[in-house]
Amino acid sequence: MTTKVAKSKAESAIQFAQQAERLSLLPHNQASEETGAATAVEAKFITPLDNVIETANGGRLPAVPPLEAQKLNRLKAEVEGLHPNDDVTLSNGTRRQKQENNHESAELPTDEETSDGESLKEKSTEPSARAEAPLRISVPSSRTNPLFPPLPLYGPPTMMRNLHCLGFRISSFFLSLAFLGVIVLGSAFTSIPLMFRHVGLRLTFRNPNARRPFHKEEERRKDAREEAAEAWKHQRRRRSISVKSGDSEEEEVGQDEEYEPTEGGKDPLICDVGYYARRVGLDIEEFKVQTEDGFIITLWHVYNPKEYCPASAERRDYKKPEVFPDGHISNGKVNGTSGSQYTDGERRYPVLLIHGLLQSAGAYCANDDDSLAFYLCKSGYDVWLGNNRCGFEPQHQMLNYSDPRMWAWNIRQMGVMDLPALISRVLTETGFEKLGLICHSQGTTQTFVALAKEQRPDLGNKISVFCALAPAVYAGPLIGKMYFKFMRVISPGMFRVFFGIHAFIPFMMTMHSVLPGKLYGALGYRVFSFLFNWTDDRWEQDLRDRLFQFAPVYVSAESMRWWLGRECFAEQKCILATREEGQQEDEEDENENYYVRKTSHPTEPSSSESEEDDGQCRGRTAWYDEQVPPFALWIAGSDDLVDGRRLLRRFERGREPHVRIVQSKVIEEYEHLDVIWAMDSIKQVGSEVREVLWKTASVSARKICRTPRDCEKVQAWEA
Repeated sequence: MTTKVAKSKAESAIQFAQQAERLSLLPHNQASEETGAATAVEAKFITPLDNVIETANGGRLPAVPPLEAQKLNRLKAEVEGLHPNDDVTLSNGTRRQKQENNHESAELPTDEETSDGESLKEKSTEPSARAEAPLRISVPSSRTNPLFPPLPLYGPPTMMRNLHCLGFRISSFFLSLAFLGVIVLGSAFTSIPLMFRHVGLRLTFRNPNARRPFHKEEERRKDAREEAAEAWKHQRRRRSISVKSGDSEEEEVGQDEEYEPTEGGKDPLICDVGYYARRVGLDIEEFKVQTEDGFIITLWHVYNPKEYCPASAERRDYKKPEVFPDGHISNGKVNGTSGSQYTDGERRYPVLLIHGLLQSAGAYCANDDDSLAFYLCKSGYDVWLGNNRCGFEPQHQMLNYSDPRMWAWNIRQMGVMDLPALISRVLTETGFEKLGLICHSQGTTQTFVALAKEQRPDLGNKISVFCALAPAVYAGPLIGKMYFKFMRVISPGMFRVFFGIHAFIPFMMTMHSVLPGKLYGALGYRVFSFLFNWTDDRWEQDLRDRLFQFAPVYVSAESMRWWLGRECFAEQKCILATREEGQQEDEEDENENYYVRKTSHPTEPSSSESEEDDGQCRGRTAWYDEQVPPFALWIAGSDDLVDGRRLLRRFERGREPHVRIVQSKVIEEYEHLDVIWAMDSIKQVGSEVREVLWKTASVSARKICRTPRDCEKVQAWEA
């Protein structure tokens, strides 16, 4: 018996070593003394379906298919003489949550059986499961989970894998460039009628801009900006003369202002949020944050240099890959970069802003004082700007740009990994229990995904209010355009041939770094306007080129496949429900509307019991549980990209019994980007966001924070 057990342990040890090598940074024959400690030792499950691979040196590698992670943990338990159970699989203590809707297909199979009824042992002998399997064999299946398709497994680098990576990079370079060329030509072609119309108005001595809704205000701001640039030039000249003459009694213009600009003059159109912050008397410091799967992401802190001293580079560097460490609140008040500089009564309530698809957080900083980030900072909030993984400079603790594992992620990882890491760092630096979260477009998507009850619902306990600007939950009619439909009809394998397995059309970032700012801004507007059906009617035209200096950024091809691929968002038309569930909701709504229209007089009030039954029926497919924070929605009424009204209808009709709406507003004339870039966005959105943030702050937080500007009469919100 002892011999049999020893033999069984020996076999398990061999299998564990083989499985560990498949999930390690490098194969054993390429490992050195430095990289040898990067061998996989355990899979830590962040959620029941999201894992990270921990290496012997404490490093983290991105997620692998759940079955592979389970196998590693099961074999490790057998080697250590433990009985495999859920505690081994969910090593971080995350409990498997039973899904109450129709998403059973997303549940994990057991250790012994896959979703197709195959044993794990049999599954592991498939070509795509072998460490030396070429990438063409490990292509994702054509039929995947309709909401969150499994990501392909890339083992450590081998000659065969490197050759296939090179093949995909070559094919995607030419094919994606051709796709981009078609888009550019399409945008140029559709611009021809606009150009002739513009020329025609000029020839008849009419101003083509006179029809713009804010034309007079645009002219006023342009004149004011030119005057300020001229005044800055004279001020710099006087400073230079004073320095040369040794005059110690120079008088600085505006030195007594609360926010004194330290940059000015003509706009050079550069991708630098700090520069534009300094133009309005603020500044920005950059923090590095490590996610639980090892990505290094960027967090910007907006501050008033007259009352805050920026932290050292060492304190702003990334920490361990853990979120909400023990004592982070108490430690943040004493040692946090922000928490330690303010006393009770003068603290600023923390606010985190997350950007949209293909953008960076610089989108919140491009409109001078009308930028949402600068507006909130000058109103009295502690403003932090979060950037998702890769961004302008792709960085990982262990992986490099060419490794396909660095790009094997989609919206799920952005919500489950990036968002908690950013929130944790802000709370650690400020010492608060909660923060206000503001997101636009894709930022709302990753938040709605992260808060779902089968993802990381406990994250809701760290958010005082979630302000969603142009929430991207349901698809709008734009998703049916020809170029988007092309991405939807090709198979996942062909998608990878066209767009690769690394960054999505990285040539766009090359053009960003090469082209002059004015030309790039004009080209960027035409291309994105053609793609997403936007106009600049409500933007300040003089700043339009600046708005596009902070986009695009690096995103993974897998992420774009989630948005536009065969069985993901473009096909299901929703981020958390299948097409069938959406059709069922539509039928229920239509039947209810039909009944209301046909009823000539109000029906008698229903009993409380029937109301309760109806609420339970409607909440049977609820996405969120009781941990969800309050929501505030600002919906663009003329948005063709997403359907915000449908999301609002879902909440209004009781399908989310735990969701509490603090405020909802549909701005009929707004398009997708107008909620952050329109000239009246501060009036329509920003001022209301400022009040909602203060209204939903806890009583204890309101006691130790300064009252934001013009919020003296704002009462605490009661759910």
